[in-house]
Amino acid sequence: MIVAGAGAIGLSCALALLESGRSVTVIDVAHVGAGTSHGNCGTITPSHAPPLAAPGMVTKALGWMLTPDAPLYVHPRMDLNLWRWLLRFGLRCNARDWRRSAFAKHSLLQDSRDRIQDWVERFGLSCGFVESGEDYVFRNPRGLEEEQHELPLLRELGIVVEVIDGVEYERQEPAMKPGIAGAVRFSGDAMFRPDAYVRALAEAVRARGGHIIEQCALESLEETDHGNIVHTSQGVMQSRDFVLALGAWSPRLAKQIGAPWLRSVIQPGKGYSITYDRPPLVPKRPVILRDRSVCVTSWADGYRLGSTMEFSGFDDSLNERRLGALERGAAEFLHHPVGPVVRERWSGWRPMSLDDVPLIGRIPGRRHGWMATGHGMMGMGMSAGTGQLLADLISGRETAINPAPFTPERFA
Repeated sequence: MIVAGAGAIGLSCALALLESGRSVTVIDVAHVGAGTSHGNCGTITPSHAPPLAAPGMVTKALGWMLTPDAPLYVHPRMDLNLWRWLLRFGLRCNARDWRRSAFAKHSLLQDSRDRIQDWVERFGLSCGFVESGEDYVFRNPRGLEEEQHELPLLRELGIVVEVIDGVEYERQEPAMKPGIAGAVRFSGDAMFRPDAYVRALAEAVRARGGHIIEQCALESLEETDHGNIVHTSQGVMQSRDFVLALGAWSPRLAKQIGAPWLRSVIQPGKGYSITYDRPPLVPKRPVILRDRSVCVTSWADGYRLGSTMEFSGFDDSLNERRLGALERGAAEFLHHPVGPVVRERWSGWRPMSLDDVPLIGRIPGRRHGWMATGHGMMGMGMSAGTGQLLADLISGRETAINPAPFTPERFA
């Protein structure tokens, strides 16, 4: 079978399919891990189950629209597809849909968090995996109070949550400046080096007989009675089954794969990160500086600030003001907010679905076509669970989690 996309999702699907006895070829327009799998903060977070489509988000987003360095920013432009998407997204910002999406996301995030740890050990994935936990940190007491409104749902999901007052947190975390209002700790979360994880997945795929063809763009797909004819920039290929795992690029090929409705379901949400040499004092675990929506992750050989959500289409320019917001936010909290040397300034697109839940399953109307896309900001943390779920669906096996919330048919 052919998997289009050599990021964390596509390679996880390929590895799980190989383990189920399938032969697999992965194609990618660029190279392994060239997309959003490269520059994110590498956190594995069942705690992030609540979706972006939350009650009150519309009001908050409207308030941010005239602030170009706000955590969520919609670039003002005439894009009817985007505005239709935003309208449908806004209609889902209610308590019922928020709760439903949270339960779906958590089932996949928790399965994937456990499965990643198993894969690291079983396949020898060298990626710096650590059972680190993660902290949400606040300087604004009001923000800490509002955050606690979500805690009953998280505890209902089985997530271990600890609220720590500011004085105690400053004692535990010397990297923080004085003035912390408090923190929320999720001890079940984990972290790894995302680029190393994707490289390790690719090595595991190749070691099990899988093929990865780089610089090979998907152009179109034809389904026959016996499988698929896949047209690529390197020629025509044939396979019984086909998997679309192209992340934010998936809607760009919606018509070519026979799923034109996908264009109205997924929008590219642009995120930024800056990677540095490690500063002299760093937080002991990944932290989210919640007042400024900045994620801080440190590894033995590096340090990264990341986050933000920008709806500006497929604009690949680096917005200096939004990059600067990461450093300004970190400077409010940390004694050493940046490292001595900047290694990389990066942006990439997350595939944001209408309900912030990925689309995993058979492409509606296709017998031998499948998709695994729309993972939003959670692609790395959902990768192994997605791969296993898709492999089980294709093989007709019982799945580890309920596949119904993820079916693409909910939008077709």
